[in-house]
Amino acid sequence: MAKQYKLTRERANQLHEELEYLKTVREKEVADMIKEARSFGDLSENSEYDEAKNEQGRVYSRISELTDILSNYVIIEDAVATGEVGPGSQVKVRDMEDGFEEDFTIVGSQEADPATGRISDESPIGRALLGHKAGDEISVHAPAGVIQYLILEVQ
Repeated sequence: MAKQYKLTRERANQLHEELEYLKTVREKEVADMIKEARSFGDLSENSEYDEAKNEQGRVYSRISELTDILSNYVIIEDAVATGEVGPGSQVKVRDMEDGFEEDFTIVGSQEADPATGRISDESPIGRALLGHKAGDEISVHAPAGVIQYLILEVQ
C-alpha cells in the first residue's frame, strides 16, 4: 500500500499548480535547451548539453514525486471541536524546564517547516502532541533528549 500524504487544501492546490507548470512550461523549456545545445556540435565536450540533460532529469524527478504525492494524499481539515491536537491544530506549549513558550501548527510531512512553527505530525514533537488536550503534560523523545512540555492551548 502506498504512503498517504497529509496535505492542507492550500498545499494540495500549490502542488497541482507546480505539476501543471512542470508538465506544460518547464518541460518544453528544457527540451528547447537540449535542442539548442545539440546544435553546438560535439556532445562529448558540450557543457550546455550536459547541464540541459541534468535539468531534464531534475524536472522529470520532480514530476514523478509530485505525481506520487498527488495520487496518494488526503486533505487534513482544521482540528475538530474536541479540543484534541490533530493535523491542522495550532498548539501553544511551554517547555517545563526553561518556561519558554512556542506555537506549533501540526501539518503533514510535505508541508513541514520547523523554522516557521509548522511541524509534521510524524516528527517527534508532532507525534507526542497528537491526541492530547490543553493542560496535558507530554514528554518528547527528541534527538537532543527528553523534553517536557505543558500544552497551554489547542485551536
